[in-house]
Parts: sequence; structure tokens; C-alpha cells
Amino acid sequence: MKIAIISDTHDNIPNIYKALNFIKKQGAEMIIHCGDICAASVMLEIAKKFSGPAHFLLGNVVSDEKTLKKKSEEVKNALVYYKEPVKLRVDNKKIAITHYPDIARQLAESGHFSYVFYGHNHRPWIEKIDDTYLINPGTLGGLFAKPTFALWNTAEKEPRLILLEQLP
Repeated sequence: MKIAIISDTHDNIPNIYKALNFIKKQGAEMIIHCGDICAASVMLEIAKKFSGPAHFLLGNVVSDEKTLKKKSEEVKNALVYYKEPVKLRVDNKKIAITHYPDIARQLAESGHFSYVFYGHNHRPWIEKIDDTYLINPGTLGGLFAKPTFALWNTAEKEPRLILLEQLP
């Protein structure tokens, strides 16, 4: 299964569309958003333009949580989480998702997960801690850093970071 991991989109619609086009061409079946969606309309756009499940964490920048909750009910594939960390199992791999780097590191060091995804600091990062991969896809919004995201084929061990400006 191919999974796109994005974070810190900060309402940058052109970057989101460019990444989504690439993600769909690569055959991704799931999106994980590690937080800072910002506007509810952005979550709705991502979910509508992507046919697979789209998992969204709030992060620390959300314009209107009530509207986000209402909008998420409009699309069946949008799964919005209001509490962290989120724990999933994908292809028999335990995954944890949080917005915050400190929590992510604690989860990775616990040894309970194969992969821990996070965001917040806008720095793309892949690190292996014992048997756990700790991954920050960076900021798709492009605030304070070049826009990046990650793509992970679960048949392979390590996700790859993708710099948006290098896409056609």
C-alpha cells in the first residue's frame, strides 16, 4: 500500500493541489495529515480530491474546530482526530501519528510502533530509533521551509521525502 504523509499545509491550496496530483499519479491509497490543516475548507478539498481514506490531525493551528467537525461529516473518507496520539495498524505495521515532535520522539523510543509520523516544526526528517522510523514530512504549506511531503510504500521500509519544487 502507498501512503502519502503530509503536514502543516497552512491553507496553501496551490501546493496542496500539486502534491495531490503527484500522490494520485503514484497510486497512493491513503493520506495521513499530521496537523495544521487550518481552515475546514482545506480538509474538505483534500478529502474530496482524494478517493481513499484521509486521516487528519488538528495540530495547533485550526481556524474553527466546530466547522471542521461539521465539514468532515460531509465526506465519507475524511477521518478527523481530535485527540492525540492516533494509533493505526496498516499492513500489519503499528503506526502512531501526532503533531508534536516531543511526543513523537517518546512514541518512537517506546518501541511499540514501527512508524511514528509527526509535524509542527516544518523540518523534514527521517530517523531510525531502534526498530522504529520517526518521520516528519515537513511543511506542505511552505512556511519557513521549502514545501515537502513524504510517500511511503509499505512494502518498503523507509518512506521517501519529496521536495515539491522538484515535481513537474
